[in-house]
Amino acid sequence: MRLRDRRHRTVHLSYCTNVHPAEDLDGVLDQLDTYAVPVRQRLDADLLGLGLWLAAPAAAALAADPAARARLRTALTDRGLEVVTLNGFPYQAFQAPVVKHAVYHPDWTDPRRLDYTLALARILADLLPDDAVRGSISTLPLAWREPWDADRAAGCARMLDRLAAGLADVERDTGRTIRVGFEPEPGCVVETTAQAAELLADTDTDRLGVCVDLAHLACAFEEPTAALHRLRAAGIPVVKVQVSAALEVTDPVRDRTAIAGYVEPRFLHQTRSGTAGATDDLDLALETGLPGPWRVHYHVPLHAAPAAPLASTMPQLRAGLAAVFDGDGCDHLDVETYTWGVLPVEQRPTGPGQLADGIAAELAQTRDELVALGLTAATRTTAGSEAA
Repeated sequence: MRLRDRRHRTVHLSYCTNVHPAEDLDGVLDQLDTYAVPVRQRLDADLLGLGLWLAAPAAAALAADPAARARLRTALTDRGLEVVTLNGFPYQAFQAPVVKHAVYHPDWTDPRRLDYTLALARILADLLPDDAVRGSISTLPLAWREPWDADRAAGCARMLDRLAAGLADVERDTGRTIRVGFEPEPGCVVETTAQAAELLADTDTDRLGVCVDLAHLACAFEEPTAALHRLRAAGIPVVKVQVSAALEVTDPVRDRTAIAGYVEPRFLHQTRSGTAGATDDLDLALETGLPGPWRVHYHVPLHAAPAAPLASTMPQLRAGLAAVFDGDGCDHLDVETYTWGVLPVEQRPTGPGQLADGIAAELAQTRDELVALGLTAATRTTAGSEAA
């Protein structure tokens, strides 16, 4: 979907397809009819944005095959779909039975991460709508925090220089601008906006910046206005915002049974205390008696609060969106609830239709939040190419 901000710039709103398992182009194409088109129809939208996730093998194949890229773009256009942003954080097998720490590999000390991201940039340059000002790719915040030392940091810095040069090559060859946003996440080398401002200060900020995930921001107990101001003051651009909400529990001792229902084996659910301490997964927080309140890196549906006594960080999400559009704004917003398949059984969709219902409801919720902030709906023909 497209909206316009107060400066009449186009704002692209999409949902992230990393919720769907697909490792090749045929699998991605199947998703369009199974999920994306039904979501668009439920929203009665003439155009639906996808934050496309492409596993590394699929990305390599598409980057090497112009005809395959043309096939994908035609499939999108024919179905009323568009892509201005890619999720380049998971490398592959993101919906495998067990992901956990594997999602952080390869990291930004490994040439495979560079090759994957530049392949995505070449693909995105061909998928961008003609009137889109730029494309964006979100990626991991350099690496998991361990192991990390001066040698790895230096190697990573060299890799980011090569990334910026590669993005410049893509722009020279295609005329399309692609920017990469590093996504602060609990437990990683870059966990907070303060760390992002420090570690990205010497990079090419015309092409590299930050992807602000609003659930991650909440888990770090960062106040959104201060966080966005910190990035702005450091000259670090926000190239993408992931619209997501985390799980919150005020009293984990009293509410132990309720929160234990969210322990599951696929994803890592880093847990942060508002008073003291942190753990790298929810089961560890329960085992160690981490003091409350907790915010848990568990993306929960935006339109449906967890059953009481649990809650979500929707108030922080609203504050985050307000902070974004009180400042410079951001033209790429991506709803990223990838955890539908591991929610407690009573909340879990039982088939494609129910999942499409949930995704559409999240997008509708986000659209309404943005309209309440003063944005207005726009179509492909009325939005124009004002986005910065």
